Amino acid sequence: MPSASLSVPLVPFVLLAAGLALKHVVADFLFQTGAIARGKERRHGWLAPLALHALGHAGLTLALALALAPRLWWLAPVDFTIHFCADRGKSMLGHRLGLSTDDVRFWWLIGFDQFLHQLTNLGLAAALATL
Repeated sequence: MPSASLSVPLVPFVLLAAGLALKHVVADFLFQTGAIARGKERRHGWLAPLALHALGHAGLTLALALALAPRLWWLAPVDFTIHFCADRGKSMLGHRLGLSTDDVRFWWLIGFDQFLHQLTNLGLAAALATL
């Protein structure tokens, strides 16, 4: 069986992963207004608020990529797409299951959504660390 080697420098990777986790906090909690948070969860009229939310993530990723490795600008639309799809999937599943904040499954869904976002951040960090 052929062996494959993926080598990512540890210190840059860890720093980038931490920076992208902070980016996530900024975009999800500081940039996101109540109107965006409620709007992206609606059954109808969710597209604009969700797109604006995902654009905040992509914009911060773009700023980081342009500062560190401009040729990796394309990570921003990747981040946009993954964030948009993960959040929309979370919302659709929550609606389908009729989840409210009183249901433990609602919080499991939120936790899984955040897990997906952090996996995305690890992938972005790996790409940026291989400058």
